[in-house]
Amino acid sequence: MAALAGLPASVRRPDYDRAALKPGLVHLGIGAFHRAHQAVFTEDAIMARGGNWGIIGASLQRPDTPGALAAQDCLYTVETLDRAASYRVMGVLRQALFAPRDAAALRAALAAPATRAVTLTLSEKGYCLDARGELDRRHPDIAADLAAPQAPRSAIGWLALGLEARRQAGSGPVTVLSCDNLQSNGARLEKALRAFADRVFPQLGTWLDANAAFPLTLVDCIVPAASDAHRARVAAALGLEDAASVQREAFAQWVIQNRFAGPLPAWGAAGAEIVADVDAYQRIKLHVLNTAHSALAYLGIPRGHVFVREAIADTALRRFLDAMMAEEIAPALAPLDVASYWKTVVARFENPMIDHRLAQIAEDGSLKLPQRLFPMLVENARAGKPIAAMAKIVRAWLALMATAPSRDPAHAWFADWAGAGADFAAALDNPALFPDAFRREPRLRAAILND
Repeated sequence: MAALAGLPASVRRPDYDRAALKPGLVHLGIGAFHRAHQAVFTEDAIMARGGNWGIIGASLQRPDTPGALAAQDCLYTVETLDRAASYRVMGVLRQALFAPRDAAALRAALAAPATRAVTLTLSEKGYCLDARGELDRRHPDIAADLAAPQAPRSAIGWLALGLEARRQAGSGPVTVLSCDNLQSNGARLEKALRAFADRVFPQLGTWLDANAAFPLTLVDCIVPAASDAHRARVAAALGLEDAASVQREAFAQWVIQNRFAGPLPAWGAAGAEIVADVDAYQRIKLHVLNTAHSALAYLGIPRGHVFVREAIADTALRRFLDAMMAEEIAPALAPLDVASYWKTVVARFENPMIDHRLAQIAEDGSLKLPQRLFPMLVENARAGKPIAAMAKIVRAWLALMATAPSRDPAHAWFADWAGAGADFAAALDNPALFPDAFRREPRLRAAILND
């Protein structure tokens, strides 16, 4: 805090009384995306309309980010990369917790009457769902939490424990917002939470009926992982080092279903879209932007590309994506305006300031592709529509996992599979990786297996 006054005039800083800002939100998964996206919307809402909407953030897995933030009074820099770079020091984060170490503090924050909303950014794997999109009771973290619900490891376990404590304390209603790339994210989170709670907190379900809302949301902002080059730019701009800085593009979108259980920050005044139906927003983003990201990763890495901006500049890859959008995705998403949306996506991918690594996007394909690609691929196959391009992405993913595997929850299976010869048909036969249609639809299966 003492360093704020000495920052260069070009660096934006909190223009409200940060010392007086009290917490009103809890966030699970305090990674780069949250700090570059929802935290920015929240601070903008505070500056527009006021309110005690400080954030208590928690990391469930690793202590490094909470440690770095705590050492900096929970201040951190957002570097926005557009035609030029701009810098902003954020003050909305009031506390950074490491759940295993700060369990009592996190439980208290979730149960506090002042907490009116809980937001989550966990990535797809953090929800511990099975291939059907339901709570995976065999997941190691869920199994451990069912056995010891007072010492949770998973976000589902933490949410259940916190809301049960809230019920017992009579702390009032709460809105829970999933901010991850899951189709019907709020509904899936609620279903998983209820399935867990039914086993360990049998009275919680009735309380949720009257006191909780799980709106659907869409979030969009390209947030590359922090790099040495990014850290060096921040240090040069501020005149000091920031161990918790994040980088992002200028574009940011947050669409929230108008389904709340009480007051929330004035996110609408900060640019968020509060709408009755999020479905169309989710569909076009998942099946255009996210599918294109995965395609560039799985097709671009074997061609020697490192960053998205390099892959989208590859003429062959660009032609491939343009054709897929026009011939396979746009007809399936009609009447949504895929062509116009795709133009804006391409411009964002081409941003020369953004070093978004393809290897980062390639991770967790077994969880991302069922959200981004498989629904459209199966739908087109059953309707007799073109599927060759989307099938090629699936084949490219399997080929990459066979030769240069990325991080994936199914890594052990892929390692054994690759060692046995990487039979693509055997991969399609695995129900943990592919839904039933990949075994029952001959045309879909042939499109993937026949190069």
